[in-house]
Amino acid sequence: MKKILFVSTLAALAACSPAETTDEAATTTEAVETVAEVTAADGGPSFGMFKVTGADGKVNMEDVRADGTYSSTSEGEEPKTGTWEQTSPDSFCSTPAEEGAVQTCYAESIDEKGVWTSTDPNSGEVSTIERVPA
Repeated sequence: MKKILFVSTLAALAACSPAETTDEAATTTEAVETVAEVTAADGGPSFGMFKVTGADGKVNMEDVRADGTYSSTSEGEEPKTGTWEQTSPDSFCSTPAEEGAVQTCYAESIDEKGVWTSTDPNSGEVSTIERVPA
């Protein structure tokens, strides 16, 4: 799919005359390539709504937005917000929006049964991730 999108983009750029080709077109191509490369462990986009179930059974609903922000809600608690980045399909990093917070990068994987897990590097706690359809 990535190759088709990239080839389609190149074909469209090739159809332009040299006078029409601008730095803006090159920037657009670079942006398309960057977006196409960043995916979550399940191969889908890094952003969306996710159900995160901790080892203790506690459930958080995480709204991971395309603008690099997130909101995490859990029943009976105030929502938590912050920023995120997906450095690779197996590494999701988040930084809470609180003074002195540091970025934490979680190891993510899909096992042979198709279960998506995320491991906290500080505690070793393993959570199960489920993408919630829009």
